[in-house]
Amino acid sequence: MGTDILKSDHRKILEIVAPGSSVLDLGCGSGELLALLVREKKVRGQGIEIDEKAIYDCVERGLNVLHGDIDTGLSEYRDGAFDYVILNQSLQQVEHLERVLTDSLRVGRKVIVGFPNFAHVGSRAQLFFRGISPVTPSLPYTWYETPNRHFLSISDFITYCNARPIRIEKRAYLGARADVHFFPNVFARTGLFLISKK
Repeated sequence: MGTDILKSDHRKILEIVAPGSSVLDLGCGSGELLALLVREKKVRGQGIEIDEKAIYDCVERGLNVLHGDIDTGLSEYRDGAFDYVILNQSLQQVEHLERVLTDSLRVGRKVIVGFPNFAHVGSRAQLFFRGISPVTPSLPYTWYETPNRHFLSISDFITYCNARPIRIEKRAYLGARADVHFFPNVFARTGLFLISKK
């Protein structure tokens, strides 16, 4: 599959992950990203997903996926068990964000975190001009059906990491059609970070 037709976050993650590495995808959904990494980078991949229908989709793709809630922790995994732990579009949905991040940084040598930027200009405009909870391409849910529990911005996540022993190794700010290099907290729809323990 050509990388030109991939979702922008999947394309960036594909660039980051080293060939032949071990990957744990937390909240892997239907397995689209994990299948891509297995196919293109020959990773040894495992997913954890809570939604049963999504698990069936993963099994149909031939993926190794466990039914589980990442909020309950990753105690069954040893320290450094994976080269990468991926939390793409799932961190904002967990109940115990700090526990999930701490466990991910323990289990993975590196962690890839991707999330919608709740401070994007489109969201700001809907709140300011219309006085409503935003619904955008990166936040496609109405306030009463959203799975999101944490409404973080790119700046929030950077501040969070800087206040803790978390090193940001790489970052990418993704817009609708291209990477964002100018005021990403305002103009990027998605923040993507490669982090590790200091």
